[in-house]
Amino acid sequence: MSAKPLTEPSPSKLPWRATLKVYLEPATLRMLSLGFSAGLPLLLVFGSLSFWLREAGIDRTTIGYLSWVGLAYAFKWVWSPLVDRMPIPLLTRFMGRRRSWLLLSQLGIMAALVGMAVTDPKVLLEPIVWGALAVAFCSATQDIALDAFRIESAATDRQAALAAAYQTGYRLAMIWAGAGVLWIAARSEVAGVAGYQHGAWQTAYLVMAASMLVGVVTVLFSPEPAQQAIPPSRNAAEWLRGALVDPFADFIRRYRWQAALILALIATYRISDVVMGIMANPFYVDMGYTKDEVASVTKVFGVVMTLVGAFIGGVLSMRLGTMRVLMLGALLSAASNLLFAWLGTRGHDVTALVAVVSADNLAGGIASAAFIAYLSSLTNVSYSATQYALFSSMMLLLPKWLAGFSGKAVDLYGYANFFTATALLGVPVLLLVWLASRLEVRPHVPAVAAAKIVNS
Repeated sequence: MSAKPLTEPSPSKLPWRATLKVYLEPATLRMLSLGFSAGLPLLLVFGSLSFWLREAGIDRTTIGYLSWVGLAYAFKWVWSPLVDRMPIPLLTRFMGRRRSWLLLSQLGIMAALVGMAVTDPKVLLEPIVWGALAVAFCSATQDIALDAFRIESAATDRQAALAAAYQTGYRLAMIWAGAGVLWIAARSEVAGVAGYQHGAWQTAYLVMAASMLVGVVTVLFSPEPAQQAIPPSRNAAEWLRGALVDPFADFIRRYRWQAALILALIATYRISDVVMGIMANPFYVDMGYTKDEVASVTKVFGVVMTLVGAFIGGVLSMRLGTMRVLMLGALLSAASNLLFAWLGTRGHDVTALVAVVSADNLAGGIASAAFIAYLSSLTNVSYSATQYALFSSMMLLLPKWLAGFSGKAVDLYGYANFFTATALLGVPVLLLVWLASRLEVRPHVPAVAAAKIVNS
């Protein structure tokens, strides 16, 4: 292993005012609203859906297994080459490669959310599962196109700011898809009728489907980022090689055996948060917290703390370097899960809930901003969609698979032991971050392409 320290863009030496002005640039502001579009579907097939299903009487083990619909995000690298290269008839001609795929995936999310809304899981669970799977698939497709759109919209030294703006929009959407959906469902309930009411959740999910218009409008009014021209393929074999083989071969060629260490870090960095997160809402329900308490504390205040963390993470990454902040985020994210084990001993304690959610979401925001910047630094702009899809898929594959057993683990061992175990899962990540910081990052950005993305 090379003893050479990580070669990454030098931390910014600009004045603080100039550093902060990056957040007002057009490319950064576009990522704010597109981040909203990306963040909205996630909770609607995970956190908010688990709250809905638990209230409808679905058991925790089943809820845990249903989280496997999120594996669509982990396997998006399979169809990412198509998103990277294949045009959509008529649409790509008028909108460009990135925007056409963004629009198509957003419309698919809206349709699938409507399908979920009109189905009552208490009566028939299977359509909800298929609807959630469709939302996850279309959302993963949107992520592929959006990650490429982001990477191609600014130079490397702007990626941390774009990542922080993306996270801000993402977390604002999570407030709406988390607190908003609970708030709408609570106020759509028929007064005087106790227990579960499907009509309330139907209204909430229809509103969420309409909220995807934020992303649709942004795509329609955004410029297509400058991209490298793709030479026409002479035959199908050449096209498949360029779309499927070359992006992965490029990464292995640049990093050689060190690619295994980088992929191991990517595969485990968010494992503590993802495995724990599936059982968070069932935990709140079982601890007796009301919809309004969960909405205001965990879905509004908590997400605001995540936004603060994302902003801090983006600024610190530019000032101190990505790897230092990556280590800080890994440490804080693992440690914060221990606070949930403590919270389980407090009963119905809203003050303790506020404290735990504050710490957990602040840590998550810092970690996410640094991690997105790190992943972006690894990509070759010639294969941005495919390579970033590979990285983000690796990030989710192992955690989402383990998360499927989270309900069973809680049933067998209780919440306190489960939360403690998820914290311990983060310990090996610290070693991997340290080892990765000793490697030399070898991004490949052709000079012409670099000039184009700076000026886009």
